[in-house]
Amino acid sequence: MNITKDILYVGVNDHEVDLFEGQYDVPNGMSYNSYVIIDEKIAVMDTVDARFTHEWLDNLEGALSGRKPDYLIVQHMEPDHSANIANFMRVYPEAQVVSGTKSFKMMQQFFGTDYADRRVVVGEGDTLSLGKHVLTFVTAPMVHWPEVIVTYDSTDKVLFSADGFGKFGALDVEEDWACEARRYYIGIVGKYGAQVQNLLKKAAGLDIGIICPLHGPVLSENLGYYLDLYNTWSSYSVETEGIVIAYTSVYGNTKKAAELLAELLKAKGCPKVVVNDLARCDMAEAVEDAFRYGKLVLATTTYNAEIFPFMREFINHLTERGYKNRTIALVENGSWAPQANKVMAKMLEPCKNITYANNKVTIFSALDAGSSAQLEALAEELCRDYIAQHSETANKNDLSALFNIGYGLYVVTSNDGKKDNGLIVNTITQVTNTPNRIAVTINKENYSHHVIKQTGIMNVNCLSVSAPFKVFETFGFQSGRTTDKFAGCEPLRSDNGLVFLPRYINSFMSLKVEQYVDLGTHGMFICSITEARVISDQETMTYTYYQNNVKPKPETEGKKGYVCKICGFVLEGDKLPEDYVCPLCKHGSADFEPIA
Repeated sequence: MNITKDILYVGVNDHEVDLFEGQYDVPNGMSYNSYVIIDEKIAVMDTVDARFTHEWLDNLEGALSGRKPDYLIVQHMEPDHSANIANFMRVYPEAQVVSGTKSFKMMQQFFGTDYADRRVVVGEGDTLSLGKHVLTFVTAPMVHWPEVIVTYDSTDKVLFSADGFGKFGALDVEEDWACEARRYYIGIVGKYGAQVQNLLKKAAGLDIGIICPLHGPVLSENLGYYLDLYNTWSSYSVETEGIVIAYTSVYGNTKKAAELLAELLKAKGCPKVVVNDLARCDMAEAVEDAFRYGKLVLATTTYNAEIFPFMREFINHLTERGYKNRTIALVENGSWAPQANKVMAKMLEPCKNITYANNKVTIFSALDAGSSAQLEALAEELCRDYIAQHSETANKNDLSALFNIGYGLYVVTSNDGKKDNGLIVNTITQVTNTPNRIAVTINKENYSHHVIKQTGIMNVNCLSVSAPFKVFETFGFQSGRTTDKFAGCEPLRSDNGLVFLPRYINSFMSLKVEQYVDLGTHGMFICSITEARVISDQETMTYTYYQNNVKPKPETEGKKGYVCKICGFVLEGDKLPEDYVCPLCKHGSADFEPIA
């Protein structure tokens, strides 16, 4: 299979494996990907699993058409990719192996040699010329082993991404990419979100046309979709609105409670309810669901003064992978001394930025009027934002939304008649209360200023402390004139027809411009309120909270160069070009400062 004119696929499909890494069910098998770059010199990208030595060597021989490879580039030492290094080096004794220092140490452990006389050691930013193809190496430690490197071919604009962007499933089986890629990422890479975020920042500075992972299909179309999903997963953001109920049940009573809660949630407007019986479902699928959706209900029995084993295993999977930025509700059952809620809460203590539902449910043996009422109250609490989001059920005159205005950060949404738009602002003030008037100040250079001045309407979305950096990247680092900031999502709309954010806000207000004040560089819109909804009780995101907890801290230790004051992107080197534009936030060189 030709990836490009000079890059060929020589990997294999594995339909013999039943459990990948001894634990993940793979009904559609696995692919072990390997590639060859044909140039003046020839480079082979990684090997395959030990069970496919001869098939891989046959594929390689066919691709080489009688030539001999010059290099074997080893990006990842996990045995499903590195098992045939020694075999390759025996078959091609004149070839050299190219990898990082840590990989050669692992080769000594796996094969009894570190190929000291046949190796090329590379690190961050090093290059290797094959002729017209020049390869640049990028370190990716703990994505998901410490020795990992990825490789960029600037000629064909190909990123060889190691295990990044991989998925379960062989290449000769058609299936949805996201489902199995999500399960693969969360199960195998999920603990290392911060490291993946670092790699994505490096990738943002590359012109990538094709992604060649070590598992799963080559990605060559709609790369923004895959990059956006990886950004969502690695930042522990909510991918899909909905609620997951994960339960265990001994005699069926906790199961009845889970089923009743599911029906209550659906009736109150929850867009998706997923119910997992942890004793019977695929545990990896249940873990995937917990990371995919924004809210999780844990329901289990008190068991030997503890909790049921399958629930313990499930929570261990969550904490091991750094579960965070979610809402959790607890439901317990016990016949004489229920304490499962206490045990679960203790186990979840390592999880960061968890919001616990105020309503906790305790069932004594079986559901009764009291515990059923507790489930009703819990469902009402969990669905409060869904109720507020839908016009049919929302209180559209909840002026307590005004209490969420402070020195906070907001997304102001508008529409230019062709597409929705939004931008980050921090200058919103309530100026009068009889009648209620809101002042919104926007820089005239922003496209939103132009749109609102023409249309006279806007929505102010009050960001909550749950908002991830992705929100600020989307609405603060690009212009709505040239970018569709709501592309690929199904927006919610208020009565004025404008978008309001489906998550990461505690309230929004629809405003009508009554007066405009020209402030020179900025314009102030004095507005009346036509609609106000409270979505949640979460605190408003302040500028201080954003700086201390949301904005990524630039990794500058040991580096020489410049750092973007807006987003933290690091440009290494001695000189900052006057016309340089940050690849992440698109701010110019004026917003960079030397690394101290």
